[in-house]
Amino acid sequence: PPGTEPTAAAPVKVDPTDPDLKLPEGATLAEAKVLDIKSVVEDQSGDERREDTNADVTFALQAEVLFAKDSARISTEAKARIAGIAEEIRKQNATQVRVFGFTDNLGSSAHGDTLSKQRANAVQAVLDQDLNSPSITFDVRGYGEQYPIADNSTEAGRKKNRRVEVTFPRTQQ
Repeated sequence: PPGTEPTAAAPVKVDPTDPDLKLPEGATLAEAKVLDIKSVVEDQSGDERREDTNADVTFALQAEVLFAKDSARISTEAKARIAGIAEEIRKQNATQVRVFGFTDNLGSSAHGDTLSKQRANAVQAVLDQDLNSPSITFDVRGYGEQYPIADNSTEAGRKKNRRVEVTFPRTQQ
C-alpha cells in the first residue's frame, strides 16, 4: 500500500576515486545502494505475522482471528493479541501508527472496501484504548481486495488476504 515503500538510505558516502579500492583497470563502481533487510516471522497456522525492516515493524492478523465472518466486531480473544501489539508500539515509542484493513476478492468490491475500513477502525479503536496516548497519530484505511499477499484462487490464499495490518516506525538505535 502507499506509504510502505522501503526507506533505507546509504549509510556512508563511497569515494569511487579512492586509491584503496581494488578495481580492475578501467572499472568503475555502480551507484551505492542499500537494501532493506526484512525479517518475517509467521506462526504455523498463518494467523499472525510480524515483519521487521530497518525502518518499520508490521503486524498482520488474519481476519478470522479478529472477527466473525463478514463482521467488524472484535472478539474477546482478539483483544489480547491487539494488546500485545500495543505493548510493542509503546516499547518502540511510536507516535505514528498505520492500521490498514484488507479483504479477499469474494463478494463485491464495494462491500470489501467498506468491511476492510470497518475492521481497520475496530482495531484502531482497541489500540487507541490500550495505548491511551494523545501523542499517537493513527492513519486508518480500508483497501478491500487491493494489495493481496497471496493467491485469491485458493481458500488458503484468500484467508491470508483477509487481514488487518498495524505498522509503526522502529526505534532508531
